[in-house]
Amino acid sequence: MSTYIIRNASILGGATADILVRDGEIAEIGQDLSAAAAEIIDATGLVALPGLVDLHTHLREPGREDNETVLSGTRAAARGGYTAVHAMANTTPVADTAGVVEQVWRLGREHGYCDVQPIGAVTEGIEGKKLAELGAMADSAARVRVFSDDGHCVDDAVIMRRALEYVKAFDGVVAQHAQEPRLTEGAQMNEGEVSDRLGMRGWPAVAEEAIIARDCLLAAHVGSRLHVCHVSTAGSVEIVRQAKSKGWNVTAEVTPHHLFLTDSCAEHSPTGAYDPIYKVNPPLRTQADVDACRAGLADGTIDVVATDHAPHALEDKETEWADAAMGMVGLETALSVVQAAMVDTGLLTWAEVADRMSVKPAEIGRLAGHGRPLEAGSPANITLYDPDFRAKVDATTFASKSRNTPYAGLELPGRVVATFLRGRPTVLEGKLV
Repeated sequence: MSTYIIRNASILGGATADILVRDGEIAEIGQDLSAAAAEIIDATGLVALPGLVDLHTHLREPGREDNETVLSGTRAAARGGYTAVHAMANTTPVADTAGVVEQVWRLGREHGYCDVQPIGAVTEGIEGKKLAELGAMADSAARVRVFSDDGHCVDDAVIMRRALEYVKAFDGVVAQHAQEPRLTEGAQMNEGEVSDRLGMRGWPAVAEEAIIARDCLLAAHVGSRLHVCHVSTAGSVEIVRQAKSKGWNVTAEVTPHHLFLTDSCAEHSPTGAYDPIYKVNPPLRTQADVDACRAGLADGTIDVVATDHAPHALEDKETEWADAAMGMVGLETALSVVQAAMVDTGLLTWAEVADRMSVKPAEIGRLAGHGRPLEAGSPANITLYDPDFRAKVDATTFASKSRNTPYAGLELPGRVVATFLRGRPTVLEGKLV
């Protein structure tokens, strides 16, 4: 394995130093380092972060390889500065058995652009009726620790309680997609003034908030770990804040797009109203909700930024709003959006970005080799990022197989210059290795 000296990097946005990478680990951090036969990476002006970890990625394989594969998705992840992603279970077949999660895990290992940690389904077929093989998935080679029916809410309180009880045995966590189905039947976008003007059936904030409140109470009653996926409303942030104040074992995530975009995009997009590129689950909310999510991420109420990377084929998005698939790709733009929404606005430091996008997601997912400090002895999972770079987003250059990004043509700050996975570069000079 090659030896690298990363020269003059700004460690977590602070003081500059050299990073010596040898045998897959950070061997030393200091000034004017040298090593025999080392390759030099000039990181002047670049921020060094621990490799990013995504807690919420849709890789689509098996079943929808026309949208994304483990290979294309992990290449996109590496381009975005990620060294590990958690792959959601709503594939075809659903990842509800040891066999399917091991298939996804092994594909990640074979391709090698980043680690792939499968998320197992909570219920068989993500149908919400019967618990899936949680123990078998936990005991498999993939060692699943996060379980979610994402895309579907575990709306049956009894089944949700049983899942929370079951995962306690192996320190697992249930990650809930909070959407009360009866309150969102036929819903197309956030319920509010914009939906009224556009004549679309609204998706009320309470549909999310009611499930979160219920599940926080269940997690407290059982004494188990609950993770709330893609928080999107001010009320949800406040419920999580209250649960944490009581010492309950609840964590939460927010997506980059819920930190940056609002429901007004559906009315005033560059392509005109009703552009389904902005159709996502949960829906884009109001500016007040965006502000609350930013504040919650800044004060630690929300633990994690997770992409909810949801690739779709062109024909599934470029259609009428009512028929369009929900979701956006996000792996390759996440760090830029977080910089624009949180760093450039003074709400987060780069050290806090590292916490929300590497340390905390690795802790929640129980990925021992990721989210480690940039210090001697840590695995050399490193992201080098240029915060001063500015360019318009060109979706045609994405490594992802899908192009359903709301940021195409928009100027965003920053770019990932290099990504190292256990000392091996997967991206150099912004290009896949």
